[in-house]
Amino acid sequence: MLTTTQSAIAEDLDSFEKTSWFTSAYLIAMSSLGPVNGKLSSIFSPRACIFVSSVILAFGTLLCSWAKDFESFIAGRVVTGIGASGVFTISIIIVLELTGSKRKGIGIGLLNSGYTMGVAIGAIAAGALLDIPWWKALWWLNWRALFWVQAPIALVGGLILLLAIPHDFTAGEMVGRNTWERLRRIDYLGCISLTASLVLLLYALSSPKSIPISPIVLSIVVGVVFVLIEAYFAHDPIIPVTLLKSRGLLLTCLGTVSYMMSRWSVLFYTPTYAIAVRQWSPSIGGSLLIPTNGGFAMGGLLVGWLHIRRNGSFYLPTLVSYACFPVTLVLLATMAHRESSPVALVLVLFVCGFTTGAALNYNLAHLLHLTPKETHYVATALIATFRGFAGSFGASIGGGLFTRTLSTSLTTRFAERGLRDETLIRKLLGSPALVEQLEGVKQEIAIKGYEDALRTLWLAAAVLALGTIVVQAGVGWEGDSEKKVLEEESTRGREAGTPS
Repeated sequence: MLTTTQSAIAEDLDSFEKTSWFTSAYLIAMSSLGPVNGKLSSIFSPRACIFVSSVILAFGTLLCSWAKDFESFIAGRVVTGIGASGVFTISIIIVLELTGSKRKGIGIGLLNSGYTMGVAIGAIAAGALLDIPWWKALWWLNWRALFWVQAPIALVGGLILLLAIPHDFTAGEMVGRNTWERLRRIDYLGCISLTASLVLLLYALSSPKSIPISPIVLSIVVGVVFVLIEAYFAHDPIIPVTLLKSRGLLLTCLGTVSYMMSRWSVLFYTPTYAIAVRQWSPSIGGSLLIPTNGGFAMGGLLVGWLHIRRNGSFYLPTLVSYACFPVTLVLLATMAHRESSPVALVLVLFVCGFTTGAALNYNLAHLLHLTPKETHYVATALIATFRGFAGSFGASIGGGLFTRTLSTSLTTRFAERGLRDETLIRKLLGSPALVEQLEGVKQEIAIKGYEDALRTLWLAAAVLALGTIVVQAGVGWEGDSEKKVLEEESTRGREAGTPS
């Protein structure tokens, strides 16, 4: 939604050079609180936690719709991200808990389908709204309507979940304890140190210009403090020590970040291609997300329905689906120009989404095979967190690469034509819709600049996706139960060989 509306928001708030923060602020808040939400769900009722998160989400969207300057809009995006973190993380936990092993795959597929179709519908609705001229003149019916209309939807959805989820849906080992006892068990130092470490890291990497070093150093220091707290002091750690030592979980999380960073480059910049390069309307630009998100939904549903009907390893299917993804990114890069076939573009976007939907479903099923059952709440929350990281990294690192390439290309091409317009370049960096308003040489240069930036971005994403295959291959295929059996057999063998 932000991709198709950022031009209008940037113009209204006079923040053309700060548009990357529209997405980064939301994703930083969403990513940082994922593990905390996972732990809170194991202490309190997940149905209560997701309802509270829905209320926070609704309040955040209202703050965005009331914003009159850049700072207040970003504050609203942060609050929205806090609420979305709970909704996204806890919804995965609820689906896993309420579905059996045979329906787990299709349950996650349906959940991912709902999530990705929401992204597509938001982009289309945003584009369609901006295409209505007289709406722009009404303060409460311009881009702001796209935010305040989400508030009642979030509240109603949260209330439905509160009433629909069974009351006996327990909170693990905390069932039977009163609220005060549950509050006392929360690892507050762990929550604060983990959240602070993640926020500092994501803040540094989200810088639209140069990446500051001091927040990264502080993030590492606070991260070390967090690990020490969890390992030696916390009575009930946010992240169990068994997970901190898990190679499979670590590599799965790293692979998820890399994979989804590449995926977000498609979601963020496909509408930009349509609006800037093809001069299509924002509604058409948003509708280009339908095939890729439709493919995402179909891929997740099909593998969940036909294949993920058991517990166990899905090592090879995960690698195969990971290997198909970079091919689609290379094809997108070659099609980032005005003459490419719209039909071929839609087909490539569909296949890109299909492979992603299948990969994420296989990935989660295999992670649950690798980790102990008692840690699945937190392991699932960590995967959700790292998916959020990918969005944040994609918005910051990918956005930084795109912006730098676009700026260099525009500056060089304008200079070659004997033109110099710093103000126009600054506006073009944050407003792809401005290309349509240009004429002659300036429009031609702007289009070529966007083509260069998109091609560079998607080729870089393809290279990153290739590296992801290597990382994912390192997770292994032996599950937690298999490792325990091997350890027991090894122990018995040593005992049998010991002389009496």
